[in-house]
Amino acid sequence: MRKFNIGIIVSEYNFDITSMMLERAKEHARFLDVNVAKVITVPGVFDMPLAIKKMIREKEIDGVVTIGAVIEGETEHDEIIIQHAARKIADLALEYDKPVTLGISGPGMTRLQAEDRIEKAREAVEACVKMLKSLS
Repeated sequence: MRKFNIGIIVSEYNFDITSMMLERAKEHARFLDVNVAKVITVPGVFDMPLAIKKMIREKEIDGVVTIGAVIEGETEHDEIIIQHAARKIADLALEYDKPVTLGISGPGMTRLQAEDRIEKAREAVEACVKMLKSLS
């Protein structure tokens, strides 16, 4: 079986949390014997679709994992961000016939809840690998 190459898009917003998520994702990729071929850091979750599109076009990238933490604020901004990003992420997976998994926690969570969900990054890598195996 060939070794899959995945890319990771990580939000630098709430980087104290997303940097730990990134490390968990890389560790889990190594455990699953998957190569993390590329990592792109973007300002925030809303900025991910363009980076995903550029990455997913690369022939050597088999799938993409997104990592972010959308923490609740005083407005409904967090809900709008995740809804629009999630929709576009799903659209890109369908458009390019490659898995793009959602390793973004939130909305409606506190910083403490976000810290408790750091392991969601591993789940996103796991989902990407499962999809790659299912589709190959």
